[in-house]
Amino acid sequence: MRITKYTHSCVRLEHDGGVLVVDPGTWSEPRALAGADAVLVTHEHSDHVDVLRLAGLGVPVYAPEGAHLPDLAPLPVIPVRAGQRFVAAGFPVTAVGGRHAVIHDGQPDCVNLGYLVDDDLYHPGDSLHVPQEPVRTLLVPGQASWLRLGEAIAFAQAVGARHTYTIHDAQLNERGLASVTGWLAETVPGYRHLAAGETA
Repeated sequence: MRITKYTHSCVRLEHDGGVLVVDPGTWSEPRALAGADAVLVTHEHSDHVDVLRLAGLGVPVYAPEGAHLPDLAPLPVIPVRAGQRFVAAGFPVTAVGGRHAVIHDGQPDCVNLGYLVDDDLYHPGDSLHVPQEPVRTLLVPGQASWLRLGEAIAFAQAVGARHTYTIHDAQLNERGLASVTGWLAETVPGYRHLAAGETA
């Protein structure tokens, strides 16, 4: 599987001619969606889903059941529940988790699904849910209003993936990014930072 990281939480996955894009939000580059066969959306926040961009794409969009995405109504949106297995763009996918991480006083409280793609790569969206299934490649959130760095490290260590790459990092300046990636490299075996547009 070829993985290309785009700005913030967007990743493009390619295998055997299939192209699957996860969380193409308003901060990610439009080219991430070029030739996409399907899209996975972890939750309803605009940094993870750009509804205007998806409106003209014309491919299946898989989103959590109960997510508030009214602008996607004309599209072939396929609702997904935790525990559900399905195939998107030729990739087998398992949905896990259920809720967005809390920032303050129970907020925000929206549905959030992580996706285990091809029994290999795990994109958690805005949560630190540790799946029961083994994970070979983890996308770990690097910075968020709902996240402390120690929590990200503990999450990555608990998942125990062979390869780990950062997502959810668009709000970090160069110094902040260097600090976060430095700590992850020091504490998480198999960690490597991918810059926007870089492929693994």
